[in-house]
Amino acid sequence: MRTAFSDAIAAAAIADPKVLLLTGDHGYALFDDFRKHRPDQFINCGVAEQNMVGVAAGLAKAGYKPIVYGLACFVPVRVLEQIKLDVCYQDLPVVFIGDGAGIVYSALGSSHQSAEDIAVLRAIPKLDILSPCDAREMDYAMAHALSFKRPVYIRMGKSDVGEIHQTPLSAPIGDLVAVRSGAADAAAGGPRTAFLATGSMVKSAMLLAERLGDNPVWSVPTIKPINHAQVAELARRYDNLVVLEEHNRIGGLGGAVAEVVGDLGGARARVLRLGINDRFSEFNGSWDYLLREHGIDTESLLAQIQTLLRDDA
Repeated sequence: MRTAFSDAIAAAAIADPKVLLLTGDHGYALFDDFRKHRPDQFINCGVAEQNMVGVAAGLAKAGYKPIVYGLACFVPVRVLEQIKLDVCYQDLPVVFIGDGAGIVYSALGSSHQSAEDIAVLRAIPKLDILSPCDAREMDYAMAHALSFKRPVYIRMGKSDVGEIHQTPLSAPIGDLVAVRSGAADAAAGGPRTAFLATGSMVKSAMLLAERLGDNPVWSVPTIKPINHAQVAELARRYDNLVVLEEHNRIGGLGGAVAEVVGDLGGARARVLRLGINDRFSEFNGSWDYLLREHGIDTESLLAQIQTLLRDDA
């Protein structure tokens, strides 16, 4: 996934001298190819991320096409005001990349982890939010972002959890993408539970769906906008929508799905939001360790879902 990102920005810069890459003193190895081919289009703004977003806004107003890269704990969390006012208020075509989203920077503690980036950005107008799960979805996200038509945030989390898609994506932005069909459709007596997941949790959803009775899975590469009609159709087809994300349970994909379902009349699915339970990490360690600490490793999620579905029986 990181290679797909690196290749996409290098190709965009080679094709268009107005594409500029701004970094806050991060990501050098990731940008080796970019700097090799287009060193004059690479700007290290130093450890001054708020200023970096202001610089990007000015460059966009001058007709350039800036890509702003940082760790997700800094971009967007540290620069939220600048994203809101400098970029989105003026509807400027700036691409924001938040790397290491979720709890990937597990050994560096809560200061370098970002389980709130989706939540803080969802309420900002004019900003698209994408959360790819593998290289194919990163290609899809970058193709949208590098059209430079509006502000876009791309959330880049754990990138080596395994391939999900075998072919390129062609779905419109906002669509949920079916990645596992499961057994017969619920309307025909098949499973009454479907999984929706984003980022690193799509792989987990695939494993859980198989273990819990051959359930269908949708990947959600676009958090905002999200296809309301598609979510509504799933909510009417299934009894339970299990939403998985490496993000706080508050305000993320689960919140977005629950908002859509809550507006529906008549019979509709129960939304089971599974993610980080509104807390900071207590200890440091490996990514696998922190998944267990937060209860979002596969075995913990399996136990939680089994309990929730049993309680609903």
